[in-house]
Amino acid sequence: MSRFHPTAMIFGGFFLLGILIILWGILLPDLSRELQLEPAQSGWFFMTMALGTISGAFIGGKYVQKFEFLRLFAVLALMETLILLAISLLQQRWQLFAGIFLFGLLASVMFTIGHTLIARLHASKRAKMMGLMDFMFSLGTLAAPFLVVVLYWWQEDWRWPVRLMALSLVGLAAYAFWLSRQQLELAGYSDTVRRSLSYRAVLKKPVFWALAFAMFGYGAVEWGNGNWFVSYASAALPFDTEQARLIFAFFTGGMVISRLGFAWFIPLLGSKKLLRLLVLLMASGALLVKTMDSATALALGNLLLGLGLGGVYPLLLSTAMDLDADNGPVLSGLSNIAGSLGCQLAGLGTGLWAQQAGIGQAFWMLPLLAVWLLGSVWWFSRLAIRAAG
Repeated sequence: MSRFHPTAMIFGGFFLLGILIILWGILLPDLSRELQLEPAQSGWFFMTMALGTISGAFIGGKYVQKFEFLRLFAVLALMETLILLAISLLQQRWQLFAGIFLFGLLASVMFTIGHTLIARLHASKRAKMMGLMDFMFSLGTLAAPFLVVVLYWWQEDWRWPVRLMALSLVGLAAYAFWLSRQQLELAGYSDTVRRSLSYRAVLKKPVFWALAFAMFGYGAVEWGNGNWFVSYASAALPFDTEQARLIFAFFTGGMVISRLGFAWFIPLLGSKKLLRLLVLLMASGALLVKTMDSATALALGNLLLGLGLGGVYPLLLSTAMDLDADNGPVLSGLSNIAGSLGCQLAGLGTGLWAQQAGIGQAFWMLPLLAVWLLGSVWWFSRLAIRAAG
């Protein structure tokens, strides 16, 4: 089978997952009003999703090798459809928390399959193709706020965006099922297929501990801003919810540009120097987002934050896979686990802080986490240079 169709299917899946992952932060003000969620409960909501993601990343990294990738991806897409439809019909808080846990679990396994397939289909240009895959994810996050705004012109109800995404996943599942009937050849790997892999073997190497710390910071910064900026700008700053969503689009736009373009700079700077440059941009953007209060300055801060952050994930993961290609699913799972823990810290920590001091002060969490990411990426890049040499 040509590599085009499975690549297109995974790219399309990541686009839809990008919309879905960011959708909850965009819909949070409406969810909170309807279900009467307090700030701390909103933090627990994101922590529950992160726990589901962590569970899915561990299971996926260890066991997806045992299954046929495309058929498993299709089954997971159909299961996500049912979960989203159930969430769109809920009336109680506990139903929301149960649904978001299952959503995070299945989405994380789908991420692991996507990373592994693209890395194996395009081993000779892994960084570029993984960057394009994450570009599609960012394109989804960019489309999400506009999707919500347009649907709200028709009917201001948070349930309809969720239902629309459930319908989209049905089409993705059908495409994956059709592809699974054909032979898929994955070149360049040893006999790890059809047996489970070990996290313990990977974590014996310090460079992969550094990867985990960096991914922790990445998840915390991305979702600290993604989950809380709209609430911060609409509650602590003089913007209504729709204005806050449009300003936030500069962050997702920066992510899109970064993931689309970073690969062109690898031949000029090398992946390690490029990583350091990107996190410097990210830190400056995070500081602007918190310290400025005009629409122009906030848009610029979000843009710099997105430009710096967008290329970090695919560069980190592709660099790690270059060091240990056979353990690609485990490295993807480790990255998702660490990123989800970071998301959990940002979500719950900001929510608890906001409960005590208000979201205006609690949003200082973003620049603090940006400093963590800056330091851990520099540590990883140093160890990666040693390991490759």
